[in-house]
Amino acid sequence: MKQHTVREAWLEDAVRHLEPVFSKAGYAIPPVRVSCGFPASSSPRTTLGQCWPRERSGGGVNEIFISPKLDEPVQLLDTLVHELCHAIDDCFSGHGEDFKGIAQTVGLEGPARMAHATEELTVKLMMISQELGPYPHQAIVFPPPRPSNASRSKAKCSQCGYEVTLLKKWASYGAPICPKDNIRMLEAVPETIENTTDYDTDSVEKGSKKAPDEIRRAIS
Repeated sequence: MKQHTVREAWLEDAVRHLEPVFSKAGYAIPPVRVSCGFPASSSPRTTLGQCWPRERSGGGVNEIFISPKLDEPVQLLDTLVHELCHAIDDCFSGHGEDFKGIAQTVGLEGPARMAHATEELTVKLMMISQELGPYPHQAIVFPPPRPSNASRSKAKCSQCGYEVTLLKKWASYGAPICPKDNIRMLEAVPETIENTTDYDTDSVEKGSKKAPDEIRRAIS
């Protein structure tokens, strides 16, 4: 068992150990640089990995970043396999059909954006993790998210539809008067914030824009 002291050295060694997995599936891993880092274009809370196309790298290689949220070796390798599938495609198809074909052949399953190792591949990743030794990093733990406007009480005029957000410290006073219709506004039931999965990754897609709140895997 090796004893890596640098995260990037562990990740680079992991790529070398994963080469047989890809070559057996008929794919060659292109030149890549793998680092520990947060995604540049999506939520660091929900994105575990990100792959950039070669044209956006000064070194002309696919740049892959694995979230500092991860420190469990098998999960790291699982995420890395997903990102290497994007690197093989050079992020051209995003999570489209070409990516799905690569991912399924290598041994990933599930929805494309959250494609993860099958039971058979997981066994291989466990064996690789034993050869690599401990990942020299302790996971960064995020504080609870701050409440957004979506979780605050709101008041709405029943006639014109004028709507305001009620701050918590003033909400106990009741709904305000509508400045247009001069009637008491109705307090609405606050919306709830849905939790997003912690198993998404993001890949930086070429020449395309996605909604800013869309969570993606290794394509930004």
